[in-house]
Amino acid sequence: MSESLHVVCPACDAVNRVPRQRLGADAKCGKCHGPLFLGQPLALDEARFARHLSRSDLPLLVDFWAPWCGPCRMMAPAFEAAAGRLEPNLRLVKINTEEAQALGARFGIRSIPTLALFRGGAEVARTAGAMDTNGIVAWARQAL
Repeated sequence: MSESLHVVCPACDAVNRVPRQRLGADAKCGKCHGPLFLGQPLALDEARFARHLSRSDLPLLVDFWAPWCGPCRMMAPAFEAAAGRLEPNLRLVKINTEEAQALGARFGIRSIPTLALFRGGAEVARTAGAMDTNGIVAWARQAL
């Protein structure tokens, strides 16, 4: 019997059981039938972040950012490109600290952009400052 992972749908937030070997094989949501992996970061609010953090077996790479932050806007295309390279082994998400201030406070975000890596619902690594795509990918892989 193959190992299955719980993967939260990026569209409807339903929790899906997906065999590990099928993660990259056009996995679809059992509820909305949309793709489970989009190759781009998800913009999440506090409630959706809590669901992805607590119910998914995939590590989450979170970009804490704000729209007024120049380095955040400069890093956005690199973070999006990193999603295409890191999925389906990680889920990349963006948290707007202006809209989700409670999350920023909860995780002690003092500067942006800040990347935080979560595994099993707990933070395992963090780095602050803008990075290029290769830097994001290398940091995430090393931190796992």
